[in-house]
Amino acid sequence: MPTGTAVSAVAKRLLELFTSGVIPAGARLPPERELAATLGIGRSAVREALAALEILGVVDVRPGSGTYLRGTASELLPETLSWGLMIGAPRTQELIAVRADLEVMAARLAATRVTDLDLAQLARYLDSMQANLHIPTRFIEADLKFHLHIARMADNLVLLDLLQSIRALLRVWVERGLRQAEEAEHALREHTLIYEALAKRDVAAVETAMHEHMTTASARLGQASPELAEE
Repeated sequence: MPTGTAVSAVAKRLLELFTSGVIPAGARLPPERELAATLGIGRSAVREALAALEILGVVDVRPGSGTYLRGTASELLPETLSWGLMIGAPRTQELIAVRADLEVMAARLAATRVTDLDLAQLARYLDSMQANLHIPTRFIEADLKFHLHIARMADNLVLLDLLQSIRALLRVWVERGLRQAEEAEHALREHTLIYEALAKRDVAAVETAMHEHMTTASARLGQASPELAEE
């Protein structure tokens, strides 16, 4: 399995390919085998990198159809992988605060648009989180996809792109903040409350549940590094 550093390196190479104009925006990507041959790397590395780029919103994975290059990806996204490793504690604290407010806004909007299909997809992410309480990388991936789906439900592309960019910048701290099964279990309970409020189409309850989740999630991020805790 490729390491986090290797995945970041492959993702950056894929971003260079995607922004070169060789693959038009909105087009279906070549098969993983072909991408791996083009870059001279293994298919597993390509697969992991594409999963990371899906979380960032650079590509869309459509089951049964393929993986597509998004046409609305921010121009800043090609740099976010390296920024996420270089960002300092003061800016990180500010990003944590901004993310919290944007997540609450997205949840409030999503509560007015949620469908049964949305709930079914969110439930699958909860199931994945439950199944991977002791596997941090997989738990975090399901966690991020849960939030990404809510942001898409909000039906606001500017909000979606902002959250994806901020999430990419904070990912290094998220990974540090969810290393214990107890922390994962707490996060799962918070996500379940958000899901239950969405299922009831209760806008106020959704807003409250997301706000409470962001409060504890921000605290976990702040404790993920001594530098952040000192701020």
